[in-house]
Amino acid sequence: MRVGLFIPCYVDQFYPKAAQATLELLEKYNVKVEYPLGQTCCGQPMANSGYERFGKASSDLFLKNFGHFDYIVAPSGSCTLHVKDHVLPKEAPSPKIYELCEFLTDVLKVEHVEASFPYKVGFHSSCHGLRGLRIAKCSERMDPEFNKPLSLLNKVQNIQMVELDRKDECCGFGGTFAIAEEAVSVTMGNDRLADHQRQGVEVLTGADMSCLMHLEGLIKRQKSPIKVMHIAEILNGNPV
Repeated sequence: MRVGLFIPCYVDQFYPKAAQATLELLEKYNVKVEYPLGQTCCGQPMANSGYERFGKASSDLFLKNFGHFDYIVAPSGSCTLHVKDHVLPKEAPSPKIYELCEFLTDVLKVEHVEASFPYKVGFHSSCHGLRGLRIAKCSERMDPEFNKPLSLLNKVQNIQMVELDRKDECCGFGGTFAIAEEAVSVTMGNDRLADHQRQGVEVLTGADMSCLMHLEGLIKRQKSPIKVMHIAEILNGNPV
């Protein structure tokens, strides 16, 4: 299979360790990964702000860079959903795009994770993954059968996953929503962070670095000791 690695622009610019961990993790499962050097933003910010027409050039470039692959994999639920719904053509054969955890569980059928992470970990289910891609279905109890990222985290040695009170709640980021409705966004983020703090979480993780970036900003403002890591870093065995 030919797999193209799509790294969203904010991950490339601010969280390169998440991108590197994604590549290393895929290679550990013997996936031959290609990284198109000409890739840029997929156009999601423009579309989310109501100006999708201004993102057409980004969409066209995306298809030029990734249109010849069998699969496209990205460490981002929000960008994956945007490309899936608004960029890849519906009427012609095109690559299938997967969020990283979705690809590991659904395509590679990963059964073993060679990583150890001896920390109390809280998992944040981002809205795009939970409600859009449906990679993390919440139930009364945190059942890994219904949560693809969690099913992978539960395969990590020595990890202690915590049960959150409101595991399906939005963090309040929402891209430009955090700018237009700053007070609401901050309140929602602090509510999510408080849930993790009540459970004694040491490391907060998720499959969407944009949500984690929002929560990390609040963590730093509170001078909280909680660390933030993308799920790819944990599955890859990266240190805290």
